[in-house]
Amino acid sequence: MKSKIRFVENMQFIGTADSGHAVVMDAPPSVGGNNTGTKPSELLLMAFGGCSGMDVISILKKKKQDVTNFEINVNGETPESHPRSFTDIHIEYIVTGRNISEDAVQRAIDLSLGKYCMVGLTISKAAKITYSYKVMQE
Repeated sequence: MKSKIRFVENMQFIGTADSGHAVVMDAPPSVGGNNTGTKPSELLLMAFGGCSGMDVISILKKKKQDVTNFEINVNGETPESHPRSFTDIHIEYIVTGRNISEDAVQRAIDLSLGKYCMVGLTISKAAKITYSYKVMQE
């Protein structure tokens, strides 16, 4: 797996993955950016949510769960001063559907966080990860 990151101007960069997909990264004006893209630290939280979400929805589909909506909220905490790395990350899963099994949701999350999500497994070495979930029946 590789990525190429190209400087554009000020604090703006464009990252391109092996797949050919690109993302614009930038910083707020207060630190010399133009706020034209996502901050890299935000991308890390988004990557974690996306990685785990793909695992969970895949597992729930295999378990024949009738999911009609699925949302993930990821909140990261950092200290005020440098070095500023994430110390605590909380991921919340909100699963909506028909006859959704709470046991299936719990098992899918446990498998994602404990075995399958590369992003979560990597950042768990540096930050404490907690999670919660809600099951909303239609």
